[in-house]
Amino acid sequence: MDTSVLIVTLVILATVLISDLGTRKVTRLRLLRPFIAAAAVIPFFAKAVVTSGHGLLLELAGVAAGVVVGAIAAACMQVRRDRQAGTVTSQAGLAYAAIWVLVSGARLFFDYGSKHLFAAQIVHFGITYQITLAALTDSLIFFSLAMLLARTGVLAGRARRARALPAHGNVLGTLPA
Repeated sequence: MDTSVLIVTLVILATVLISDLGTRKVTRLRLLRPFIAAAAVIPFFAKAVVTSGHGLLLELAGVAAGVVVGAIAAACMQVRRDRQAGTVTSQAGLAYAAIWVLVSGARLFFDYGSKHLFAAQIVHFGITYQITLAALTDSLIFFSLAMLLARTGVLAGRARRARALPAHGNVLGTLPA
């Protein structure tokens, strides 16, 4: 298993579950922290970002898939405004956690399987489409980061809308309006 994928996946999973499960205040720091983490992670763990060809397409596909799955996960959160306290909170439960755990597990299984279960097929795929192992690893890392940043973007947008709700409304449902 690639250590960089393992570390990034587990750190993101733990951070998201600790930050989001239950009812949590939506603060500027909570919204900025994932961007700071992404800026710190990319230089250390992204090996050789490909800037052309099929490797670039794979990395972009990883980003796109991460954005979609992150938005789906964020849709499982409720966002509320407490009129008396003037705060906005989010609430995430089992469905939200299940998405993050399943996706993280699938990413780790793919990384393990690509080295131990279906290595020959991955090598054939890489040769056929001229995709390096570094591009494959980077696409998994970019998927993780895009998922985290998409969740944060959706949460920020819903928190902004919750703050703007009229005095008689205070809940944004589990799906984006």
